[in-house]
Amino acid sequence: MKAVTIKNPADGYFNISNVTLRPIQAGEALVDMEYCGVCHTDLLIASGAQGEHPGRITGHEGVGIVREVAPDVTSVKPGDRVSVAWLYAGCGHCEYCEQGLENLCRNRHESGFDVDGAMAQQCIVKADWAVPVPAGLDPVKATSITCAGVTSYKALKEADTKPGDWVVIYGAGGLGNLALQFAKNVFNLKTIVIDINDEKLTLAKSMGADLTFNASNNDSPKFVHEHVTAGVSAAIVTAPAATVFDQAANVIKAHGTVVAVGMAAGNMQMSIAKMIVDGTRVKGTLTGTRHDLAEAFEYAAEGKVTSMTRLRRMKDINKIVDEMHAGKIQGRAVIDIKSEL
Repeated sequence: MKAVTIKNPADGYFNISNVTLRPIQAGEALVDMEYCGVCHTDLLIASGAQGEHPGRITGHEGVGIVREVAPDVTSVKPGDRVSVAWLYAGCGHCEYCEQGLENLCRNRHESGFDVDGAMAQQCIVKADWAVPVPAGLDPVKATSITCAGVTSYKALKEADTKPGDWVVIYGAGGLGNLALQFAKNVFNLKTIVIDINDEKLTLAKSMGADLTFNASNNDSPKFVHEHVTAGVSAAIVTAPAATVFDQAANVIKAHGTVVAVGMAAGNMQMSIAKMIVDGTRVKGTLTGTRHDLAEAFEYAAEGKVTSMTRLRRMKDINKIVDEMHAGKIQGRAVIDIKSEL
């Protein structure tokens, strides 16, 4: 079968390889892949920044149809449409898994990182971890929900807000755009979206952002406090820049929450005195659980959130890499794996 794999040595780009999968084992299912989105995390792994993974099949925004299941599998059956998300599987028996915090499992596996991912004509999955895609949800749109969607949804759940609260979203890209939609249409929040790209901010405004601000050469904390004097209840940081986290810490009101999502190098600067006096909370979140993904899928199926997608061919993968680095892609490029037949 055809698959998009990481080069040896890693150089930030991919090979299109012919790969033969092993037979499925107990607890597994074989999935005929339909679509797979291209995420910035795929590019990070392909660069070698997270270690060398030669020949690894990339992709963790996959949707496909179950072809075969092992004899002991009861959670899915042939013909079901399921997802292949970043969280490939947890151990299922540690303190985190037992508390429903499987995304924090110390022995978890991650698609396209330490196990083969979804950007191939077929994929082997742990059946109990392949979350079904609702019948009413476009499978192309579903790809983004498996990563950016569930990540932004989980971030808002971690923010612990109530309807009518103000939230500021740093970054108006794929994550930020979906965070905006969840904030407005699911959590009923008032929103400020901050970015350095006017085109993305215009899109955010058209999708319901109450306020937008270009922070290229301006003071975003000043803008926030001019419009929400007491500060916002939560800041969702999807932009991968350490300075943005510093700004977020300065716009939170007492007992507010900063939720760190964007993977930035460096350290966050925060006044210890302010954190103590104001009861400020800082949380990190990597992705959601299976339950979170199932919820996010349902909201998408109801039309409360929708992802911006454009179908591309597998042969275009390295062009997509260049376009993503250049900031030329709005939303998600999605590989049309069905077209590879």
